[in-house]
Amino acid sequence: MEWRDQGIVLGSRKHGETSVIVEVFTPDHGRHAGVVRGGTSRKMTPILQPGAQVDLTWRARLEDHIGSFLVEPLRSRAAVLSDRLALAGMNAVTSLLLFCLPEREPHFTLYVRTEQLLDLLGQNDIWALAYLHWELQLLEDLGFGLDLLQCAVTGATEGLVYVSPKSGRAVSRAGAGDWADRLLPLPPCLVGQGEATDAEILQALEVTGYFLEQKVANTLGNRTLPTARGRFMDALARQAFRT
Repeated sequence: MEWRDQGIVLGSRKHGETSVIVEVFTPDHGRHAGVVRGGTSRKMTPILQPGAQVDLTWRARLEDHIGSFLVEPLRSRAAVLSDRLALAGMNAVTSLLLFCLPEREPHFTLYVRTEQLLDLLGQNDIWALAYLHWELQLLEDLGFGLDLLQCAVTGATEGLVYVSPKSGRAVSRAGAGDWADRLLPLPPCLVGQGEATDAEILQALEVTGYFLEQKVANTLGNRTLPTARGRFMDALARQAFRT
């Protein structure tokens, strides 16, 4: 069995004395693992850092075997290591993909959005909003997309200020009635309105985080979200405070 693809390195762990098992996210083969011989060497270690873009050839005797990777570097994103917010953001992306995605299931649109997002690393004035849109796409791909176009109660497209924690649908102020205190806030940036401040993006990420935790994580056996996402939220909060 053999295939060739590009991919984004999500993480690695040591395997034996000199090899590592690498997890990558590819457009055609989804989240996929493989052994890289000599992966602990000085040459390979920088190539296999999370977030790196690589060219991959996977080989195995049988399709259900873990197989091995031949890896060639395409683009390093090591420059973000000197930027605390960018590094926290990249770790949040790779950790969530490792946490959420089933193995070997293609998610082409999500892959394209992920590559575009990582290419924006270091542009801190726009990155947090791009990351928010990426989390919305992640929820969509996992079957828990938010429907924020019209009120779930009245059908109105104006005055949408809440999100139902049960259905993920928008609710207007008039439609909320006595249930308003049980609903999640709907920041304008979630529907592409207004100028998104860091504080507003943080509020929106609390909403997407709710669905990642209550819907996605629960389907994976009540696991907790990766701590890397929380560290990114903390870094973004510090930036918002300075601003």
